[in-house]
Order: sequence, then C-alpha cells, then structure tokens
Amino acid sequence: MSEVRREGEGIRLRLEVEEAALVRALTEQMLMLLEGPDEAADPLAAALGISENAAKPDDPVLARLFPDAYADDEAAREFRRYTEAGLRDGKREAAGIVLSTLRPGEDVLLDDEQAQAWLRALNDVRLALGTRLDITEEWYDEVAEMDPDDPRFPLYTAYDWLTMLQEHLVRALW
Repeated sequence: MSEVRREGEGIRLRLEVEEAALVRALTEQMLMLLEGPDEAADPLAAALGISENAAKPDDPVLARLFPDAYADDEAAREFRRYTEAGLRDGKREAAGIVLSTLRPGEDVLLDDEQAQAWLRALNDVRLALGTRLDITEEWYDEVAEMDPDDPRFPLYTAYDWLTMLQEHLVRALW
C-alpha cells in the first residue's frame, strides 16, 4: 500500500511497484492526450503561447481539461486562443515531474513544489478517467452493484485509488 506523509520540509511518498506502474501508465497516456495541435505553422504565435486553433476540443476529456471560460462562444474562443497553450504546457510540466520523481517501491522525498505538481497531475488524470467513465455522484452505488468481471471495474478501482492518493497528498501538504 502506498505511503504519503510530511517529513521535515518535504513529502515522503512511497508507491508499490504496481501502484507506480498504474500512475506511470495513466500519466503517459495523459501526456499523449495533451500533445495538442502542431503550432509550428506560426512560430511567433507559438513563441507567444497563442493558439491558432482556438476551437473547443471535440474530445470530451480535453473539453473537461480545458473548459470554456465564458458562456459566449466568441469570448470563450478568444480566451482559449491566449491561454490554452500555456495551460497545456503547465499540465505537461506537472506530468513530467510525476514521471521524473516516480520510483517504484522506493521512498521519494518531494519538495512542496513537486508535491503540488503531483496534485495537479493526479487531478488531470482523475478528470480524464472520470470523464471517460462518466463518473457521477452515484458512481459508488454503481460500482457496489457491478460484477467484478465487468471490464470497467478495474478502471473504477483505479479512479478510487487515485482519489485516495490525491487525498493523502493534500493532507500531507496541509
């Protein structure tokens, strides 16, 4: 079982080999999802963090990770144009910190900044998984009645475990 606790100026984190493999796989999938459109068409726009394609994503997971900031479509598109590239970069950076600090079966001492990055990345993974599973407030009741042989069962279990890991990180940080 994973261990998360405050230790001095950092957070001591230990994930079992299987837990670390789950975090790695889901974080790598998140990174692939976050690759986004090729901004090389306009190097100046890319350098300034301006998205050429400011449309709301068709993928429900990306739409959840990058929701519209305004109800008005034009205002939402403009806001997305100037912020989405930076938001993507932040999500990729957090995921990269998770992958670079992940040590299966070993203790890792995260500083507060790294622990915050873990929280952000876990939140993104949970949002993605929750969107794919169509998690609602009643999901615990659904899982309680679900046959363990249902192919979705392990994904719900992973979602629940990620929720627990995120909660332990929050408690250790504060």
